Amino acid sequence: MDPEKALELVKSGATLLLLDVPQYTLIGIDTQVFSVGPAFKGIKMIPPGVHFVFYSTSTRYGKEFSPIIGFFIDAGRSQVVVRMWDKKEECLLKVSEEEGERYSKAVRSLEFDKNLGPYDLSQYVDWKKLSNYITKSTIDRLEPIGGEITVIYESGMVKNTCKSTMERAVDEHLRNSKFSTPAEKPPKRGCYYTPIPRVIKQKGIESEQLTSLNLDKTELLETLLVKAYGSSEESLLGELQFAFIAFLMGQSLEAFMQWKLLVSLLFGCIEAPFHTRSQLFTKFIKVIYYQLKYGLQKDHTVAEAGASALLDDSWFSFDSFLHRLCKDFFSLLQDALVVDGDLLSWTRKLKEVLENSLGWEFQRKSAVGGIYFEEDNEYAPVVEMLDEPSGSEPATA
Repeated sequence: MDPEKALELVKSGATLLLLDVPQYTLIGIDTQVFSVGPAFKGIKMIPPGVHFVFYSTSTRYGKEFSPIIGFFIDAGRSQVVVRMWDKKEECLLKVSEEEGERYSKAVRSLEFDKNLGPYDLSQYVDWKKLSNYITKSTIDRLEPIGGEITVIYESGMVKNTCKSTMERAVDEHLRNSKFSTPAEKPPKRGCYYTPIPRVIKQKGIESEQLTSLNLDKTELLETLLVKAYGSSEESLLGELQFAFIAFLMGQSLEAFMQWKLLVSLLFGCIEAPFHTRSQLFTKFIKVIYYQLKYGLQKDHTVAEAGASALLDDSWFSFDSFLHRLCKDFFSLLQDALVVDGDLLSWTRKLKEVLENSLGWEFQRKSAVGGIYFEEDNEYAPVVEMLDEPSGSEPATA
């Protein structure tokens, strides 16, 4: 990079000053991971905006890593965020306002410049696609007391809800870890995620109506948008992104469960995608398209740097909740008489990612004259007749 351009980015970008971090610790920001060496004191040239910082301490020479601890920051232009390592607590803590100002002046005077690793701006595009709906308001509303997001404090929840192979593996890892276990840590409140009922229960209504409410989550979605998100679709999508990042980068099982609830809620709507909330669903499909496209690329996981990443194919086995929900949604889209063009386009992209990355198949057989035909990738049945040309109708937009 041109030296003048680099200096401008150093001065205009935010700086994350991390002091006294033990060698071999993994330090991550957004989609990037650094292995701490003897001269490392932080990261410079960080674009202003929302970022997720996470770290994992290690045994000597970096052979075994502790559960990740992460936190969100909203960094302003030229802002310096300072954290100092606490040997007793084995974590990064905020410094006093007075110390923070002193260190900030030193950073702006370039006293720490040679000890700061540059933020890889080529990866910023991926990060923005994963976090574009997260705002400072999102962080303030959802983050736990103290800001730390970690599976270490989720032991009770893990024990009560373990179902999948990976969830059981997380519990086993916590029990056998050489690092601090949940039993040694004081209980802490997790993130303040929006409560989303798995099953709708209402008194005083007919059983048929109650069944209908559970089959189509549109009414529940509308209620939550008003009561929990102030009628802001972007706030809901921000929480969806917050939870996914806390899960993927922060390895939080609580975050995965919230992501699962939000995805199930939206995919469980029948009326909303085609009538009342087409734009929301286009944004939603676009969000999870980028989440899964990024998350399922093995070279982007923290595991490559030595820590245990939770995003594994076993989360998305053929009989998983996501496969079932996507299959039902794709069928719903296929049967709709009128579909928003953008929604159809992004749904096709999502379908391709799932098929190519996980090997899932979503083709549905249709009966025509007692004979079953496979439906094509355009969500429409194709019937081949002898001596006649075959083809499919273009998608309705």
